Amino acid sequence: MKKSLIILGICSVIMACTSSETSDTTSDTTSVGANQSDVAQQSSVDTNVNKIGTETTVASAGSAKGKELISKSDCLTCHKEQGKLVGPGYDEVANKYSATDANIDMLAGKIIAGGSGNWGEIPMAAHPNIIPADAKEMVKYILSLKTN
Repeated sequence: MKKSLIILGICSVIMACTSSETSDTTSDTTSVGANQSDVAQQSSVDTNVNKIGTETTVASAGSAKGKELISKSDCLTCHKEQGKLVGPGYDEVANKYSATDANIDMLAGKIIAGGSGNWGEIPMAAHPNIIPADAKEMVKYILSLKTN
Protein backbone atom coordinates (compact mmCIF):
# COMPACT_ATOMS: atom_id res chain seq x y z
CA MET A 1 0.00 0.00 0.00
CA LYS A 2 2.77 2.43 0.95
CA LYS A 3 4.71 1.66 -2.25
CA SER A 4 1.57 2.20 -4.31
CA LEU A 5 1.04 5.63 -2.77
CA ILE A 6 4.67 6.61 -3.37
CA ILE A 7 4.53 5.45 -6.99
CA LEU A 8 1.23 7.26 -7.52
CA GLY A 9 2.70 10.43 -5.98
CA ILE A 10 5.80 10.28 -8.17
CA CYS A 11 3.71 9.70 -11.29
CA SER A 12 1.47 12.66 -10.51
CA VAL A 13 4.49 14.91 -9.89
CA ILE A 14 6.08 13.84 -13.16
CA MET A 15 2.83 14.40 -15.03
CA ALA A 16 2.43 17.85 -13.48
CA CYS A 17 6.02 18.85 -14.17
CA THR A 18 6.09 17.64 -17.75
CA SER A 19 2.81 19.09 -18.96
CA SER A 20 3.41 21.09 -22.08
CA GLU A 21 2.52 24.71 -22.08
CA THR A 22 2.13 27.07 -24.93
CA SER A 23 3.80 30.36 -24.47
CA ASP A 24 1.80 33.40 -25.29
CA THR A 25 3.78 36.01 -27.06
CA THR A 26 2.31 39.43 -27.08
CA SER A 27 3.67 42.55 -28.55
CA ASP A 28 3.36 45.82 -26.79
CA THR A 29 1.71 48.42 -28.96
CA THR A 30 1.11 51.97 -28.10
CA SER A 31 -1.68 53.86 -29.73
CA VAL A 32 -0.63 57.24 -30.96
CA GLY A 33 -3.15 60.03 -30.57
CA ALA A 34 -3.63 62.87 -32.98
CA ASN A 35 -2.00 65.30 -30.60
CA GLN A 36 1.18 63.81 -29.14
CA SER A 37 2.17 67.03 -27.39
CA ASP A 38 -0.60 66.35 -24.83
CA VAL A 39 1.04 63.08 -23.77
CA ALA A 40 3.47 63.46 -20.89
CA GLN A 41 6.53 61.27 -21.03
CA GLN A 42 8.03 59.91 -17.85
CA SER A 43 11.56 58.59 -17.51
CA SER A 44 11.91 54.96 -16.48
CA VAL A 45 15.09 55.80 -14.58
CA ASP A 46 14.78 55.58 -10.78
CA THR A 47 16.17 58.85 -9.45
CA ASN A 48 15.76 58.01 -5.76
CA VAL A 49 19.26 58.72 -4.36
CA ASN A 50 18.48 56.74 -1.20
CA LYS A 51 18.54 53.51 -3.24
CA ILE A 52 21.94 54.07 -4.86
CA GLY A 53 24.23 51.11 -4.25
CA THR A 54 21.62 49.04 -2.40
CA GLU A 55 20.73 46.50 -5.10
CA THR A 56 22.33 43.09 -5.18
CA THR A 57 23.80 41.91 -8.45
CA VAL A 58 21.70 38.75 -8.66
CA ALA A 59 18.44 40.44 -7.74
CA SER A 60 18.86 43.31 -10.16
CA ALA A 61 20.14 41.02 -12.91
CA GLY A 62 17.30 38.54 -13.02
CA SER A 63 14.79 38.55 -10.23
CA ALA A 64 11.90 40.36 -11.93
CA LYS A 65 12.05 38.44 -15.19
CA GLY A 66 12.89 35.17 -13.42
CA LYS A 67 9.93 35.50 -11.07
CA GLU A 68 7.62 36.14 -14.02
CA LEU A 69 8.98 33.13 -15.91
CA ILE A 70 8.50 30.90 -12.87
CA SER A 71 4.92 32.10 -12.41
CA LYS A 72 4.14 31.20 -16.03
CA SER A 73 5.67 27.72 -15.77
CA ASP A 74 4.77 24.62 -13.82
CA CYS A 75 7.55 25.15 -11.23
CA LEU A 76 5.13 26.09 -8.46
CA THR A 77 3.53 22.65 -8.73
CA CYS A 78 6.54 21.19 -6.90
CA HIS A 79 8.33 24.19 -5.36
CA LYS A 80 7.45 27.24 -3.30
CA GLU A 81 9.55 30.20 -2.22
CA GLN A 82 9.92 29.13 1.39
CA GLY A 83 10.00 25.56 2.63
CA LYS A 84 9.74 22.18 0.98
CA LEU A 85 6.73 21.14 -1.09
CA VAL A 86 7.58 18.17 -3.33
CA GLY A 87 10.99 19.63 -4.09
CA PRO A 88 13.06 22.05 -2.04
CA GLY A 89 11.92 25.60 -1.41
CA TYR A 90 13.69 28.27 -3.42
CA ASP A 91 15.10 29.67 -0.19
CA GLU A 92 16.76 26.30 0.51
CA VAL A 93 18.32 26.29 -2.95
CA ALA A 94 19.50 29.89 -2.54
CA ASN A 95 21.08 29.09 0.81
CA LYS A 96 22.87 26.04 -0.60
CA TYR A 97 24.34 27.63 -3.74
CA SER A 98 26.19 30.92 -4.08
CA ALA A 99 25.32 33.15 -7.04
CA THR A 100 28.31 32.33 -9.22
CA ASP A 101 28.19 31.98 -13.00
CA ALA A 102 29.14 28.29 -12.65
CA ASN A 103 26.26 27.61 -10.22
CA ILE A 104 23.79 29.57 -12.35
CA ASP A 105 24.79 27.52 -15.41
CA MET A 106 24.64 24.24 -13.46
CA LEU A 107 21.22 24.93 -11.93
CA ALA A 108 19.81 26.16 -15.24
CA GLY A 109 21.00 22.88 -16.76
CA LYS A 110 19.16 20.95 -14.03
CA ILE A 111 15.95 22.85 -14.77
CA ILE A 112 16.21 21.90 -18.43
CA ALA A 113 17.55 18.33 -18.11
CA GLY A 114 15.95 17.36 -14.78
CA GLY A 115 17.85 15.63 -12.04
CA SER A 116 17.75 13.54 -8.91
CA GLY A 117 19.64 12.73 -5.76
CA ASN A 118 20.49 16.22 -4.51
CA TRP A 119 17.29 16.83 -2.55
CA GLY A 120 15.87 13.37 -1.89
CA GLU A 121 14.44 10.43 -3.77
CA ILE A 122 11.87 12.20 -5.93
CA PRO A 123 13.44 13.23 -9.24
CA MET A 124 12.85 16.62 -10.83
CA ALA A 125 11.30 16.28 -14.26
CA ALA A 126 13.10 17.69 -17.28
CA HIS A 127 11.84 20.92 -18.86
CA PRO A 128 13.32 20.81 -22.37
CA ASN A 129 10.92 23.51 -23.60
CA ILE A 130 12.63 26.13 -21.40
CA ILE A 131 15.45 27.88 -23.24
CA PRO A 132 18.79 28.26 -21.41
CA ALA A 133 18.54 32.07 -21.15
CA ASP A 134 15.14 31.82 -19.44
CA ALA A 135 16.36 29.04 -17.13
CA LYS A 136 19.26 31.28 -16.07
CA GLU A 137 16.88 34.15 -15.31
CA MET A 138 14.80 31.78 -13.18
CA VAL A 139 17.92 30.65 -11.30
CA LYS A 140 19.01 34.26 -10.74
CA TYR A 141 15.65 34.97 -9.16
CA ILE A 142 15.83 31.86 -6.99
CA LEU A 143 19.35 32.71 -5.82
CA SER A 144 18.23 36.25 -4.99
CA LEU A 145 16.10 34.73 -2.20
CA LYS A 146 19.14 33.83 -0.09
CA THR A 147 18.35 34.33 3.60
CA ASN A 148 21.58 33.49 5.41
